[in-house]
Amino acid sequence: MATHSRSTSIVSRSMGAGDSGGAREKTRFEQQREALIGEIAMSFEHVLANINKLNRSLEAVVAVGNEFSSVEALWSQFENVMAKDEDEGKAAGGDEQEHPEGGERYTTPKDEPA
Repeated sequence: MATHSRSTSIVSRSMGAGDSGGAREKTRFEQQREALIGEIAMSFEHVLANINKLNRSLEAVVAVGNEFSSVEALWSQFENVMAKDEDEGKAAGGDEQEHPEGGERYTTPKDEPA
């Protein structure tokens, strides 16, 4: 019931500034204004509650994502090792090419042009 007490305090503060201490009846405008201010205050409370819920959900998503950081690091390391092995294999063995006439494959040394 904190929502109701907050909206009531907002309404009472907004009314207290305009009253001159008399016990006069409120006009229809003032009654509607109070009702609308109360509705707005309750709507703000709902928005705040939903934003808090969204924040908690986003924190949970980030926490799940952080759990995969070690897996991602392992795959990155594997990818780097595989790329390095492939580069070393090409540099050491030369380029393998297909002979245009016979269709057989041969390897040319790195220093010799193709």
